[in-house]
Amino acid sequence: MAKTNSKGKGGSIGLSRRTFLTRSALVAGGIAGSSLFPFAASAQSRRVDNIGLQLYTLRKELAEDFDGTLARVAELGFKEMEFAGYYGRSAAQIKTALETNGLVSPAAHIQWAAIRDNLQAEIDRAVGIGQRYIVIPYLQENERTLDHYKRLIDTLNSAGEACRDAGLKIAYHNHDFEFDTVDGVVPYDLLLTETDPDLVDMELDLFWIAYAGADPLAYIKDHAGRFSMLHVKDLSADRKMTAVGEGTIDFEAIFAHADIGGFKHYFVEHDNPVDAFDSVTTSIASVRGMRF
Repeated sequence: MAKTNSKGKGGSIGLSRRTFLTRSALVAGGIAGSSLFPFAASAQSRRVDNIGLQLYTLRKELAEDFDGTLARVAELGFKEMEFAGYYGRSAAQIKTALETNGLVSPAAHIQWAAIRDNLQAEIDRAVGIGQRYIVIPYLQENERTLDHYKRLIDTLNSAGEACRDAGLKIAYHNHDFEFDTVDGVVPYDLLLTETDPDLVDMELDLFWIAYAGADPLAYIKDHAGRFSMLHVKDLSADRKMTAVGEGTIDFEAIFAHADIGGFKHYFVEHDNPVDAFDSVTTSIASVRGMRF
């Protein structure tokens, strides 16, 4: 089982800084330049290249002006969009809007109920948009019993087979509650150990795992290759969500473990920003400046 509380709640996420030898070894081994990892590399450092955005951050803006919002996002330099709703548009319309702005969408958040009740339609839509992942994003409060987690595991494994047959992969996105012990079990540990790693990936939300007081690096090391996607969002000293670079999380130390974790997609997000475009502008600038 992964260590879940190497830091108390509210503490800065420790995570040792990367070293020159680690960077050099990764580059020398060809890992940093591999197509599996979306960052540019040199002999000195790596950086995230294709920075993504979870569009839940801009849900109000998208509802008011879908095409204009995507255009602004592209102008800021984002490359990959993760959807959380399609605003009444078909897969073909979404794909056209993305292509118009030079964007792609690797993933979307789809509720557990939709996966249970209408999986094939969700697969067809994902394929039509050109996505690679369908992500279950959240559990309602009444779905957080141990029995529900076991049902979720069954859903993930069975949906994972159907997704694989369509060239997709199913994934699960965490909040903080998955790290709260339920009947003597840490649900996130159960999800990792009982889902088939060949069928099910994890989208690691760096804010929520930090908020829970758990150690992301412990999970990354103990479950290598499971974390194809990251939600890049920051935790302030007073335990609030903030723009990337304005909080306490050492993203560079986490990103330096991309080869171990299997990171492929980095989605900036803020759940409830005061000014959404101000937040994502600050966040993408911070991610661009990171070296690891």
